[in-house]
Order: sequence, then structure tokens, then C-alpha cells
Amino acid sequence: MFIRVQELLGSNWSLHDLRHTATYRMTSDPLVRLTDVQWVLAHKQLTTLQIYLTPDSDEIVGHMLAHHARQEKKATEQPRPPLPAPGYDPASMDVLFGRPNS
Repeated sequence: MFIRVQELLGSNWSLHDLRHTATYRMTSDPLVRLTDVQWVLAHKQLTTLQIYLTPDSDEIVGHMLAHHARQEKKATEQPRPPLPAPGYDPASMDVLFGRPNS
């Protein structure tokens, strides 16, 4: 059927082109493990998928911005350490535990 449609359309796509498209889509899905894609394609070496793992610049920048946003959120959500028990100098405790001065 695929070959008949190709002839009708006058296009030059092959079943192997569809395999490449499917591979690119599977490797782009963060929920699909690369080892699963390797198994589906019956590739002996995982490195054969390397050609499909070339994100564009916008994708990389987006991932890095999301990473920094997560780090910023994590830093602002961390609870303050408890105050020292009565009788202890807070500055001494900061030096002892390497915390910045309050």
C-alpha cells in the first residue's frame, strides 16, 4: 500500500524514512527510555541512536532555563535551620556548621 501511494503521489519516501521519523519521535519523548528504543529497532549498540539525539538550540535553552528555575525554587523553599538552644551564641553555631551569618 505504501509503495502504491508513493507512486500515485510521485514522492520518494521509503519505509526506512518512516523508521527514521518514528525513531526521532521516540527518542524525543522523555518518557521513553533509550534502551527501549534500541530494543524496538533491534540495534546492537546504543550508540547507533546518537544521530537522533541532537536537540536544537531553542530546546537546549528551554531545558537550561527550566533547570535554573527549579534550582531557584528549591533554594527559596528550603527551611531555615532551627535556632540554637538558649545559652548558645548563634554566630558560633553558624561558624561551626558553615552557615552564612544570619
